[in-house]
Amino acid sequence: MLCAGKKDLFASTLDKTGCNRMMLAAGAWSGLLTLNYHRIGEPGATLFDRELWSATLENFEQQVIFLKTHFDLIGPDDLYDVLQSDRGRFAMITFDDGYRDNYELAFPTLQDLNVPATFFLSTGFLDHPRVPWWDEISWIIRSSSCPFIHIEGWVDNPIQITAATENDSPDTPSPIDAAVHQLLRLYKSLSIEQTEPFLNQLGETCGTGRAPESVADELWMTWDMVREMRDAGMFFGGHTVQHPILASLPPEGQDREIGECARRLEEELGERCATFSYPVGRPETFDEVTRACLIEHGFQWSFSYYGGYQKSGPADNLNLPRTPVEIDMDLSRIHSIAALPQLFA
Repeated sequence: MLCAGKKDLFASTLDKTGCNRMMLAAGAWSGLLTLNYHRIGEPGATLFDRELWSATLENFEQQVIFLKTHFDLIGPDDLYDVLQSDRGRFAMITFDDGYRDNYELAFPTLQDLNVPATFFLSTGFLDHPRVPWWDEISWIIRSSSCPFIHIEGWVDNPIQITAATENDSPDTPSPIDAAVHQLLRLYKSLSIEQTEPFLNQLGETCGTGRAPESVADELWMTWDMVREMRDAGMFFGGHTVQHPILASLPPEGQDREIGECARRLEEELGERCATFSYPVGRPETFDEVTRACLIEHGFQWSFSYYGGYQKSGPADNLNLPRTPVEIDMDLSRIHSIAALPQLFA
């Protein structure tokens, strides 16, 4: 399998030689390509998780125009017919979590281009805005003045970190970026009982404490924004209440996260939502209990997040693949994902 750097080089070559254009015109594949975004804009010197930004506004607009030109862009209402079809090339644009820039930046672009998108909401963040665990880990590390930290009982060796500076950017790998990545990976491996003690100790060790609620002011969409988007042709689905890794929860915890999410969506939108996306979305983050809970609470379709596309033919309705869009992808990479998802998605 090609590494990211080689994929970028290969994608650029395919674009420059016209191969991407030829493969798109020839219809080299059929099925459903689902692209997943999180945040739109530029992370700059934010203290939050910088990998959550998927595209600048300018790049997002270019990507949507390209997708509209080469695909039938669909919403959840079309999934049944599309997945029953043995021909055609379809795409879905999806967003996870419910960040406010989805409303302020992505929504106007989608509306101007008359393109549907599906937004998967963690309802608890809209009901009671707070900093989510991935952003809080980044906030703690980037706010700390410690040159290194040693989280006894959690990490064997001290982790070098540096204070965030103007030169600390997602384009320049640094010790602080590496520290954030390492701690995010660690958090994802913890049981639900360990997560709060870990964050408490991390904040104490770094000398910052936990992120205050005020940091989350204007971080999330409001329900009025969601209804405005829904009335303008956008779609919404579930993404749990508090964005836990579902497989780390006992069955009653999974049922509560999925059931309460479904209830709040129906309460605020006046209709049941049939689509869901798994938080983190890797194979180990959901299980058979998760699937049973989804069915129990009326979800018909659920999306993962570890790459790939859905070929024409039989599909697992509760594990539909999505491929991430990341801010360092240039347009040639998007072209290659669309032309040859077997390799690039």
